[in-house]
Amino acid sequence: MRVFLVVIDSFGIGAMPDADKFGDAESDTYGNICRSVGVSLPTLVSLGLNNIDGVAKEFGNGAGIRPVESPRAAYARLQEKTFAKDTTAGHYEIAGLVLRHPYRIYKKFPPDVVADLERAAGTHFIGNEVASGTEIIQRLGPEHLRTGCPILYTSQDSVLQIAADTSIVPLGRQYEICEAARRVMVGERAVGRVIARPFIHENGKFIRTEDRKDYALEPPGETMLDVLSANHVRVLSVGKIYDLFCGRGIAEGHHTGNNAEGLETLSSLVENLSDGFVFVNLVDTDMLYGHRNNAKGYAAALEEIDGALARMLPQLRKDDVFIVTADHGCDPTTASTDHSREYVPLLIFGDRVRPQNLGTLLGFDNIAKFVCALYGLNGDADIYEKIMR
Repeated sequence: MRVFLVVIDSFGIGAMPDADKFGDAESDTYGNICRSVGVSLPTLVSLGLNNIDGVAKEFGNGAGIRPVESPRAAYARLQEKTFAKDTTAGHYEIAGLVLRHPYRIYKKFPPDVVADLERAAGTHFIGNEVASGTEIIQRLGPEHLRTGCPILYTSQDSVLQIAADTSIVPLGRQYEICEAARRVMVGERAVGRVIARPFIHENGKFIRTEDRKDYALEPPGETMLDVLSANHVRVLSVGKIYDLFCGRGIAEGHHTGNNAEGLETLSSLVENLSDGFVFVNLVDTDMLYGHRNNAKGYAAALEEIDGALARMLPQLRKDDVFIVTADHGCDPTTASTDHSREYVPLLIFGDRVRPQNLGTLLGFDNIAKFVCALYGLNGDADIYEKIMR
């Protein structure tokens, strides 16, 4: 049996009830993109995207988000249990691990932390602020070239990010600096991820490369990847999944630089994989467009994914199960450039799946329970019994 789980990074479908506590009461990544620039997703809509609770809307002038009469998948709206809106918490919960104490979020790193970082890494830093990664390298890039000091910054996510020009700080050295920072940022200081953000400069512009590398903490509990692996299910990852879980429980990791590579890898696995569980993250929607408030780019990225799914789904085998979801929101139409506290979609497709509305489900971990039940393991069989023929 083969199970494919695809996370469209940051594809939220409306503010959760507690979104106001995060400043996200007006966020609706999918709805606001449709309203502001429009987007055509015939494959996802045919599966039931627009039939999910709360998604259908009227915008006036004949425009709106409309459900279809006969969705092809089982579908639901998922509400996150973890009191967070970051990548690590979202993916952990998808994998069955709900964080009781989400990792720390910094506005800036305290002097004692910076001192320990500089001592461990053997370098001085500039920056130390909350910033957009593409904006801060334009603003501090010249100072970085002049001083040779890497740029230290964070976001509303639980991250510590270090950016440097590869002509000033070679890539291997950047990774060493991030490894040192990872050793410092543990315990009460812990962040979910330390991220290397290499860039280059051309004609006065600073451009990030695709050599990003994430250094995550190991999951602080058992995930479905551990359960599947322990029960001899081959687990494969595509995109940043391997880094998020520190490779734990993953037999084969496929690192990708962008969505095009991720979709190409997924397509190849759909065509050729004999059996196993495939966990995919498609990050461009979040990294390139959500955080940059680029609604048109976000819409185009969604349409690229939708087109790829249209080509892949007919290749599925009779016992395959294909799942689409997200890890949080990142509404490109609001003033914020940060993640947003939103519901996420759940679409479950396959020949053995009975299409139906599963309503609103509490917990992204419903996905882990369902996947484990598919393999006859210690999952909650509720969704399995409802939808599987």
